[in-house]
Amino acid sequence: MKRWLTLLLAGCSLWASASAWALTLSDDRGRPVTLARTPQRIVSLLPSLTEMVCQLDQCQRLVGVDRYSTWPESIRQLPRVGGGLDPNIEAIVALRPDLVLAATSSRAAERLVALGIPVLALEPKTHADVQRVLGKVGQVLGVSDAQKIWRQIDAGVSAAAQSLPASVRQVRVYFEVNRGPYGAGEGSFIGETLARLGARNILPASLGPFPKLNPEYIVRANPDVIMIGERNAEGLLQRPGWQGIRAVREGRVCIFPSAESDLLVRPGPRMADGARLMARCLAEKAPGATKAEPSPAKASVRTAGGKA
Repeated sequence: MKRWLTLLLAGCSLWASASAWALTLSDDRGRPVTLARTPQRIVSLLPSLTEMVCQLDQCQRLVGVDRYSTWPESIRQLPRVGGGLDPNIEAIVALRPDLVLAATSSRAAERLVALGIPVLALEPKTHADVQRVLGKVGQVLGVSDAQKIWRQIDAGVSAAAQSLPASVRQVRVYFEVNRGPYGAGEGSFIGETLARLGARNILPASLGPFPKLNPEYIVRANPDVIMIGERNAEGLLQRPGWQGIRAVREGRVCIFPSAESDLLVRPGPRMADGARLMARCLAEKAPGATKAEPSPAKASVRTAGGKA
């Protein structure tokens, strides 16, 4: 009898322990996701989520990532399972994940769930989203103080803003996300960072976070400074009407190298680094900057570091 009671109590203890951890939470599709235990084999299909997992010091749980995840260096040896929109389902299944992190737009979610693989769809687009998603990822991973990462990000963005002189504030900025052209509007995390730096975005929140634009819109808006990645900048001077834009005419264009551009467009733990890059651009290129400006006749498109 005593042995039976001992076994019963042990079984109850194990059941209680498992039940205590079992977690159900809603993802950004509004769907409940239930995990019976802390996931140990994770596939990430979104670079910002990959970076969050690693920043929470849980990189070792990743067993596969999408083709665009490039940071930190340690994940570059992991198997690639395609893009977020076109993942290789067979490759994912072969990795035996107990959780897949994906964007809400991923086409793989339904198929993976049908195969018995939990999918948590999270897609941060604003500063508040980054804080919330960090919390959810931390909760899933069992990291108690995930918000510490957010506090560091927030403090870094504030420090970048404080580094700028008042003379460069209220500068009108166009930030191009890709060649659509798609720009970063006021309501995006990039737009929110620009606002905290004191800049004025030529794309109002009413257009959406990342609107596709009529190229004439940018010409008419005539921004003071343009921020763009080098992959999108090819042929910039040949765009109709662009040589008349003040930023182009006066050499106030920051062209970010690919690694910096990737960092800037990912809403994750490196947002403070992105804020510092944008602040550097404003400090060097804004009309109120103290740095000597090229004459219009000699103006050229330049990088954030000032190199042609």
